[in-house]
Amino acid sequence: MDVSELLVETYDRLPDLVRGAVEGLTPQQLSWAPAVGANSIGWLVWHLTRIQDDHIADILGQDQIWVSGDWARRFALDPDPANTGFGHSAEDIATVQPESDAALIDYYEAVHARTRDLLRGLTANELDRIVDESWQPPVTLGVRLVSIVNDDAQHVGQAAYLRGLQSAG
Repeated sequence: MDVSELLVETYDRLPDLVRGAVEGLTPQQLSWAPAVGANSIGWLVWHLTRIQDDHIADILGQDQIWVSGDWARRFALDPDPANTGFGHSAEDIATVQPESDAALIDYYEAVHARTRDLLRGLTANELDRIVDESWQPPVTLGVRLVSIVNDDAQHVGQAAYLRGLQSAG
């Protein structure tokens, strides 16, 4: 298996996990949090998608899907490319209001399609390219791709757990 096939296989597991975490939930269920200041299902899936969108757009030198489409309106937010959820306060978390489960699924699938296009045909040598010099050591494409999928897997797992809490409650 080459590196491109490995990364595509890894990232292709995420859309089903996202769907499983949010499909069929109402806007109220997506906004529910187990405690004041805790993340909601909708916020978690929005955030993991925003981070992936932000990082992949940066790698490609393109605009984020978030700002090039009608996505922000579907979340009752402004199309601010810097608003990824990183550093959000409890008040900020509460402002993320997906209109439906479809808003989360559709946005994730649009971002995933772009990510998949990047991953197809990627070579091992390309993974050594520096994509972010603001860290020490500088971040390579390979490290950034692992970071994205790690973040996505953690947050979608948290969202699935919250869904289970709602069902049990």
